[in-house]
Amino acid sequence: MKLEGIIQDQLNCLLEIKTDDGYTIESVHYRTTLCVSSQVGCSVRCAFCASGLNGLIRNLSSQEIINQYEIAKDQGFEITNIAFAGIGEPLLNFENVKQAFDCFKSIGLKVSFYTTGFPIKYFKELLHLNHDGLTLSLHSVLEEKRKSLIPNSHSIEELIQIFENHLKTLSSRKRKLYSIGYLLIYGENDSDEELEALANISKRLNIGVSLLKYNEIESLPFKTTPDEEYEKAFLKLKSHGVRTTLSNRYRTRKIGGCGTLMVNRLVGV
Repeated sequence: MKLEGIIQDQLNCLLEIKTDDGYTIESVHYRTTLCVSSQVGCSVRCAFCASGLNGLIRNLSSQEIINQYEIAKDQGFEITNIAFAGIGEPLLNFENVKQAFDCFKSIGLKVSFYTTGFPIKYFKELLHLNHDGLTLSLHSVLEEKRKSLIPNSHSIEELIQIFENHLKTLSSRKRKLYSIGYLLIYGENDSDEELEALANISKRLNIGVSLLKYNEIESLPFKTTPDEEYEKAFLKLKSHGVRTTLSNRYRTRKIGGCGTLMVNRLVGV
């Protein structure tokens, strides 16, 4: 693998990295965190996400995942945290992800995960890793709506039950490492009904919600929630007693991720 280019704004750096077989994947650096990709493409096929537009091309090897860190480090970026939040669903490449995870932890890095919980077999395993944060990306709490947004997914109740059983075994300190990820998409999953249902799930699990703001993608029909509506959704969750965090300024940038990372096919394809 080699560095192909860096796109930078005032806050984020997007690293374009070419694999030995000619694909270009993307990693994002902000503050001291590097978001790494685990696959070339993705088969979860979230309707709002650019990363899976061409489906899954292949898994990255554990060394290719580690190489993203090594390339960024060689460029002088300070990195103390790794987030499996780039291209791909880490659970669909779990053995290689675990090997990379062990390597990152062995050199003193903090490692967090963002996952849709698919497939559920590996979701159960992931919960028990010695990670430094895990966000379950729901993006809808209505079964049919979530299936339309995330075609390859398990039932919400099945995921929540597994999550709940695990959280019950944790101390309050450990529980703070877990959250629900909810990407607010204008007119799709922002109704009062959904937000109230999301609040109920959050209170049932006794964990917070990371309320993310959607970054528009030119080829997709989904829209960013206006700032005033985003604030209203935040206040509604807070009014239900839900610990809620908003997208930080790094994640709301066009090169900040949140479904905007792309995979380029082989040159000439």
